[in-house]
Amino acid sequence: MQPLFSRGDWRPPGEPSEVTSPYDGSVLDTVPTADAAEVDAALATLTEGAKAMRAMSPRDRAQILDAASDRIAAHPREWGERICAEGGKPITEAVGEAKRAVETLRLSAIEAERLGGEVVPIGAAPNGAGKLAFTRRVPCGVVAAITPFNFPLNLVCHKLGPAIAAGNAVLLKPAGVTPLSALALTRLLLECGLPAEAIACLTGPGGELGEAICGDPRVRKITFTGSDAVGEQIIKAAGVKKVTLELGSNCPAVVFADADLPATATLLAKQATANAGQVCISLQRVLVERSVHAEFRDLLAEAFADLSTGNPAEEDTDVGPLIRRSDAERVEQWLNDAVDAGATRVCGGERNGSLLTPALLDGVEPGMKVWDEELFGPACGLRRFETEEEAAAMANATRYGLAAGVYTTDLARMVRLSESIDAGVVNFGPGPGGGGPQYRADLMPYGGLGASGLGKEGPRYAVEEMTEEKCVVIHP
Repeated sequence: MQPLFSRGDWRPPGEPSEVTSPYDGSVLDTVPTADAAEVDAALATLTEGAKAMRAMSPRDRAQILDAASDRIAAHPREWGERICAEGGKPITEAVGEAKRAVETLRLSAIEAERLGGEVVPIGAAPNGAGKLAFTRRVPCGVVAAITPFNFPLNLVCHKLGPAIAAGNAVLLKPAGVTPLSALALTRLLLECGLPAEAIACLTGPGGELGEAICGDPRVRKITFTGSDAVGEQIIKAAGVKKVTLELGSNCPAVVFADADLPATATLLAKQATANAGQVCISLQRVLVERSVHAEFRDLLAEAFADLSTGNPAEEDTDVGPLIRRSDAERVEQWLNDAVDAGATRVCGGERNGSLLTPALLDGVEPGMKVWDEELFGPACGLRRFETEEEAAAMANATRYGLAAGVYTTDLARMVRLSESIDAGVVNFGPGPGGGGPQYRADLMPYGGLGASGLGKEGPRYAVEEMTEEKCVVIHP
């Protein structure tokens, strides 16, 4: 059994919980089940660890992160195989996630060394003559990082990297179904010099642990990635503390008649099905200009048909399993409900256990869950539009606002839609290497509008979220 890390040591409290393969259900390992008492004990240690982290020089914090980045970079396949096994992510995508984690930690190390403040023009105040004022950014103290199953390594790095760079201690609560990558990263950071009292990695039920973590006043900052429903619960429990929420979405893509339709279809098929559609910025709603609707529908169906579904450990698999059989059953039901309500099934949607073949629906409408809610499965739905204004209105017809993609060669239209589409990121493409709503570079500001969350990730922006600003005034 894998132990958890708490109170400066590896511990096996509570009943063991099995970690199983989403593909075949085989048992990969077991982990302990922590409880609220363990949260309380862990936070007592982390409070002292926060003092040690604050006293540590930025250079030393950067060196820890750089060393961890180098260690992952030396063995991306090993990390990718762990991601593939516990999360069901196709091995090529899983290795890609490991390589992104290398970059996320490297960027965090850079931010540790350039964290600073600014000079305040205090002399402009009526009572400021002859004085000097400047700001300093100081650590929050204890950061709680609650992470999801779909990127069990890189999204953990997006929280731990900036937290450490900023000089905080961290309580990490990974998803219950994918804790192995988080435990391995915790071990790696300790080996690279992170003080043992500055980190805890608690495995166990999200409900009990989450309430104990988020409501504790010793936690000054919460960073969470997951569903909007859980995000609302965190806000209610948190009290007066800083919170970053990266929540759900049902991202749109808007395809105009002047787009490169074959290239766009190929790109969007991948963006709707990567990690079996279990990505916060996965493409879900495809809005197509009426004059090219039929042509684009056929091109997208062909691109879906070219994707292989199966064992994620095999190199030629494009679409692996959903994280649980129950999730595959839910997605299958939502697709069937949409068809019953008038949508047309163009292709896919056949389920075998937790596997679901990529599905394309036509004629999706508001009122269908595949339009209104976050599907989180390998499928998308088409809808026609007549004008640019109608397309923007359709794209915005959601409580979410995380990311969007627009496909046109009209530069003036790009400028207009960059303003009128409400999303945290608006991508125009396709260009070399991508350009859809699922595009993310790890250094960019990442976060949504509306029900998609609060705050921004990306190491530079997360470090700001994980520090407090102090103003210093010198009165000669």
